[in-house]
Amino acid sequence: MKKVCVFLADGFEEIEGLTVVDILRRAGVGTQMVSVMDSKLIHGAHGIDVEADCLFDEADTEGADMLVLPGGMPGTTNLRDHKGLRKELLAAAESGKHLAAICAAPTVLSGLGLLKGKRACAYPAFEEQLDCAEVLQVPTVTDGSVTTGRGMGAAIPFALELTSVLCGREKAEEVKSSIVYEE
Repeated sequence: MKKVCVFLADGFEEIEGLTVVDILRRAGVGTQMVSVMDSKLIHGAHGIDVEADCLFDEADTEGADMLVLPGGMPGTTNLRDHKGLRKELLAAAESGKHLAAICAAPTVLSGLGLLKGKRACAYPAFEEQLDCAEVLQVPTVTDGSVTTGRGMGAAIPFALELTSVLCGREKAEEVKSSIVYEE
């Protein structure tokens, strides 16, 4: 079974984090919500509290096939400032694991040099912070082992793209149909 870690921090964009978790779990992907805070209880950007499955130090990042960063503020800043997460992202990239980030969170990958030479997208206000080959204004883009998404409105296409990367286009289409998502 494929495994994914979705990292949550206080101030995360709830729809971006939870849509990914929901759709990947529907696809049969073992998806773990990982808190980078001192508690499993994470406070979303819009007042929705979520209980993570585990704390960062308890997460099985080595066994994960993909690491995902939802956006939101100050969630993205909290993710960026977590030394352990930065170390994990660099190690994952070096070992060829897939990385994904949406909204403001692609700036975390960019700050680590992980978007160099790649096409990427982000929330419009953060596009100038991307150090990449080309910034695209599309809902989601996969370039090599990195998938980026533009924002909350792109949460479903982003999650379906992650499903496709992990499980194939057929499985992504199956999930898309089951949730009655029409583009």
